[in-house]
Amino acid sequence: MKVIYPGSFDPVTNGHLDIIERCSKKFERVTVAVLNNNAKNTLFTVEERKDMLKEVVRKYNNVEVDSFSGLLIDYAKEKGIFTVVRGLRVISDFEYEMQMSLINKKLCKDIETIMMVSDSRYSFLSSSVVKEIAEFGGDISCLVPKNVEKELVKKIKRR
Repeated sequence: MKVIYPGSFDPVTNGHLDIIERCSKKFERVTVAVLNNNAKNTLFTVEERKDMLKEVVRKYNNVEVDSFSGLLIDYAKEKGIFTVVRGLRVISDFEYEMQMSLINKKLCKDIETIMMVSDSRYSFLSSSVVKEIAEFGGDISCLVPKNVEKELVKKIKRR
């Protein structure tokens, strides 16, 4: 089975990597799809996010990194992959992901969404939290991969 794990990944966190690693063990092929959403004010460009992801998923030979704009269902149709994986940290994630899953199903009857509950070590972790901690000079080394920490610190210093 092939799956898509979509997200903004601005930046990728250890929580995201936990989901990717677990997917790599359960599924034949995992496409990590970076969303290019102009409505979101992202810190990193799509290419920067893809590059950071490619570096950290290099060790998984069944994981690829790609990007897309627009509707996830259109991307899924283009790739011929109709199973989407979403990570859940807290109950509010479930409410949002359930709504998105139902909307996607309404727009494309072939699409299925699999929800993966995050490891409890990462239930508090989000890209927004990581960026905020980094903005105030906090230690993010246990929250993101080394390459992401380096890029985030560099990006913040430039601003």
